[in-house]
Amino acid sequence: MTEYLAVDGGTIAYEVTGAGPLVVLAHGMGDHRAAYHAVTPQLVAAGYRVAAVDLRGCGESSTDWPQWSRTAIAGDLLAVIRHLGGPAVLVGHSISGGAATVAAAQAPELVTALVELGPFTRKQSMGLGDLRSKRLRQGMLRLMKATVFGSAPAWRSYLEVAYPGVKPAGFTERLDRIEALLREPGRMKALQGMGRTTPVDAGARLGDVRCPVLVVMGTDDPDWADPHAEGAAIVEDLPAGLGRLEMIEGAGHYPHDQYPDQVVSLTLSFLRTDAARA
Repeated sequence: MTEYLAVDGGTIAYEVTGAGPLVVLAHGMGDHRAAYHAVTPQLVAAGYRVAAVDLRGCGESSTDWPQWSRTAIAGDLLAVIRHLGGPAVLVGHSISGGAATVAAAQAPELVTALVELGPFTRKQSMGLGDLRSKRLRQGMLRLMKATVFGSAPAWRSYLEVAYPGVKPAGFTERLDRIEALLREPGRMKALQGMGRTTPVDAGARLGDVRCPVLVVMGTDDPDWADPHAEGAAIVEDLPAGLGRLEMIEGAGHYPHDQYPDQVVSLTLSFLRTDAARA
């Protein structure tokens, strides 16, 4: 059942399932909380209370926001954690990976561990050599069409590249739902606003994180020429010993939707070991 939390600037929608320690799930831009539809039941079965959040401007959250930065999103996530009586494990995908970093740095008492899935958490740079990657070129072109022209079909086309190989059950219906949401007033504006932000604010806070961090990257993520190198750089920028990188073979930018069993297995193992020792 959808619940709503009024925060400074608008209303955040979320739903809570299960009982136990709190895990908050935050999706990427142009998406909604159903991105974790295959992850949530497994975490609940493992004994967690799971809150799946619609980012500002997305899903059932309100659309009229002054900012779309990772720092702004982090404030929303921390508000949800406080409201639900945290602390929490915070799981963030793509732009929310960066937001999760900011949240953990800002309020270490509210965030016990981070799981970052294909995160945009560092300042991005690209050399001519990177453009030799056909996968990267395809993803970039479609992303640009979506964010510059506000094209829902272009975003859908990007998602086709972002899910290489294995498509999850109900994939076409999932894309239909995403495209329909983006046609609602204000939703495409949110995607465009997030797409114009940079991860500089998140990268600046990596050294301030004090909790364990699991970074999960897909080997075939089209958002980077070398996803492993990007994940390793995030771990390197964290305080020594806090970060761990795991790769999922064949996954694109949505490992939690393509390979939910592997993502849950890695997450639960991380929470039993790294996070438990913290």
